[in-house]
Parts: sequence; structure tokens; C-alpha cells
Amino acid sequence: MLTPVEVKALPNYRLWLRYADGVAGEIDLSHLVGQGVFASWTDPREFQKVHIGSFGSIAWTEELELCPDALYMEITGKEPYEVFPDLMPKAVNA
Repeated sequence: MLTPVEVKALPNYRLWLRYADGVAGEIDLSHLVGQGVFASWTDPREFQKVHIGSFGSIAWTEELELCPDALYMEITGKEPYEVFPDLMPKAVNA
């Protein structure tokens, strides 16, 4: 798992994240505001409550968390197999 070490809420529903490996960047989450579990974000003060959850998730409440691995790939533009090499299909000699 990729380990986030710092998260900050920015204006306009953006997050700034930094990971233990030094990767840092911003993510725009404005497209989620008001939808489903993100309905609470219609109050910008709720979005400001972001923190790193007890198991390394990017969290606002115990019920509202985002996967740090997915956010890492969004920041870096990497594909899952680039971040997790074990996902790369192995050549099979038949």
C-alpha cells in the first residue's frame, strides 16, 4: 500500500496530498460534490475536515473515505501495473 503522510483541503474541492515516497500533488474532487455519500460536501466546511484515516485512507468520517492508492495513481498518471508490478501478467510458456 502507498502511504499518505500529509493531506490538505484546498479551495474549490481540491486536495493536496504527499506520500511517504515523496510523491505530492493536487486532485480535483469537485465533480463528486453533492453526489451520494459526498452530499455532505455541499457544505464546504465538511470538505475541510479531511484527514488521514487510521488505516491510511483519505477520510472525512468513518463512513466517507477514499482509497490512497487510487489517488496516488491519479496524481502520478500511472497505471495499476506500474504502481503494483505484481499485477503485470506473467508470460506463460505453453
